[in-house]
Amino acid sequence: MHALIFDRFGDPDVLTWRETSGPQVPPGYALVEIRSAGLNFADIYRRRGNYHMDASPPWILGYEGAGTIVAIDEPGFAIGDRVAFADSPRANAELVAVPMEKLVPVPAEISLDDAAAVLLQGLTAHYLVHDSHAIATGETAVVHAAGGGVGLLLTQLIVAAGGRVIALASSRPKQDAARAMGAAEALGYDDWVANVRGLTGGRGPDVIYDSIGSTLVDSLAAARTGGHVVFYGFSNGDPPAIDPRMLMDRSLTLTGGDLWNVLTGPDVRRQRAAQLFSMMRDGRLVVTIGARVPMAEGARAHRMLEGRGVIGKVLLTLG
Repeated sequence: MHALIFDRFGDPDVLTWRETSGPQVPPGYALVEIRSAGLNFADIYRRRGNYHMDASPPWILGYEGAGTIVAIDEPGFAIGDRVAFADSPRANAELVAVPMEKLVPVPAEISLDDAAAVLLQGLTAHYLVHDSHAIATGETAVVHAAGGGVGLLLTQLIVAAGGRVIALASSRPKQDAARAMGAAEALGYDDWVANVRGLTGGRGPDVIYDSIGSTLVDSLAAARTGGHVVFYGFSNGDPPAIDPRMLMDRSLTLTGGDLWNVLTGPDVRRQRAAQLFSMMRDGRLVVTIGARVPMAEGARAHRMLEGRGVIGKVLLTLG
């Protein structure tokens, strides 16, 4: 089989598309022929050497994808089934061995591209609006990086729950994309704290979803007294240390969010994925695929994502 491989950490040029041995398929696993794999900033961090790698070089990136089962010796799924997964390694390859517990069935009405594009980021958005802060009707939420893959899905889920979204995005096209997904307002990052407070009559929003990291202090300053900030990513670097007095003085709540603390088993994973697929079928959730790039051109896809100009999801495709 072929895979997107790198032997040393570095820039996108370390990635090569080349032949390698196929994966072993131990008991409890299925062999999946990949159609599409989602590209995430975590893949970039691993390529650069900023994330722990669970193997020795040569490394194969990728943790989410969708395709068809071609070999299996376990009940529950069968050869030919269309499946997706959100957290199984070495997905940037023609064939991937995936633990059965991490497989999600893909309904016939959902394309494999859409399944690969929605699962990881959609499940993230899902827990943010249901677990980290359950959106109540009429609440105002600020969404950082609203033109990205998670941001566009998160905006739609907040609106579907009855909330009002103020989107923050770095460019006009990304702001326009957030508006198209239901954001009531979309702003850039210049003087954003004052602008957000102005849009809420000086009160501040009820909740701010912060995936930037370096903006965390400003997010706490922007939230209303008694408000809530959910910190779930650090795409622009680690946040500064937070003095607990800042929380006490204005009765703020700061919550950390991580998807893997929520997906506690196969039933939870499949139930939440089924809710996303149902919303996609009836038009309440639209998946934005910003680019489809052949997996053999993975270096180009990495440059696109690092450039932060893509609106929505970048997919690495086969076939």
